[in-house]
Amino acid sequence: MQIIITGGAGFLGARLARTLLASGRLSLAGAPAATISRITLVDRAAPPADLAADPRIAVAIGDLNEQLAAPSATFWREADAVFHLAAAVSGECEADFDLGMRSNFAATHGLLEKLRALGTRPLLVFASSLAVFGDSPEQPLPPVIEDHTLPTPQTSYGIQKFIGEQLVADYTRKGFVRGRSVRLMTVSVRPGRPNGAASGFFSGMIREPLAGIRAACPVPDETPVAIASPARTVEGILRAAEAGDAEWGPRTALNLPSLATTVGEMAAALERVAGKAATELLDRTPDPAIRRIVKTWPGRIETARARALGLAPDASFEAVIRDYVRENPDAVKLIIRA
Repeated sequence: MQIIITGGAGFLGARLARTLLASGRLSLAGAPAATISRITLVDRAAPPADLAADPRIAVAIGDLNEQLAAPSATFWREADAVFHLAAAVSGECEADFDLGMRSNFAATHGLLEKLRALGTRPLLVFASSLAVFGDSPEQPLPPVIEDHTLPTPQTSYGIQKFIGEQLVADYTRKGFVRGRSVRLMTVSVRPGRPNGAASGFFSGMIREPLAGIRAACPVPDETPVAIASPARTVEGILRAAEAGDAEWGPRTALNLPSLATTVGEMAAALERVAGKAATELLDRTPDPAIRRIVKTWPGRIETARARALGLAPDASFEAVIRDYVRENPDAVKLIIRA
């Protein structure tokens, strides 16, 4: 089996690749599991050294749109499954409309056209986002978002992700691909460097204090957030690939499980793990631009379809933090409480 991961050098792409390599096999759409012979990581950056050293990994470095157009990029022809994680993130898309349209709309459409031209109907998992749901005075969100709730995005990023969902659904309906769109929740705690996402502080407010570094917490404590750990997020992405057509159900996107919490509850969990030394490093200076984006996102998500697939949310945010500490011991400088 040959797999392609766009955005494969990024945090989620690399974690997905490691999970696939550790398993060595994957079942696609309910078929018997097959041995993974090659995973091609497509990204603008080089992958982490451990992935690059694995003989089952191939690397294609460059802009995704250019990789799709390049005659020399022959790896697309053998793809059995594609995980499309590459994207410009929310804050970037608000600041640079053309970047978002090129990275999120044009690249997704180009990828679908590339896979359509193969004539082999590969399986495609598209990483969408809870940002397809947005609150506005004219069309307020319901208290709880369900699988059938109409998306009403309030950002360019949300619009672009919703367009991607609909394109995947139609290319699937036409038989060009076997498409599965999953809406990722806010992923926390992400290791590594901050990115340009408006949601980035949801990781930074935990990651940086644990490293003894001051961190921004630019929205009020009562701000709701639907959180999923990196482990639960990758689990959901893989389950989307594995589910048979009858299990998967309709072509519309699936809400992955989330832990409903608030910024204040996240800070309290941080204090339980690392004490006041951690929470005293939180800079509570408001950021109106971040607040405008984040306040439109839902905090409570009902995930009946995901539950039917055997997926579950994280048990608690404290457990999420402790998982981060366990997985990233070199990044933690404060004393961790038992």
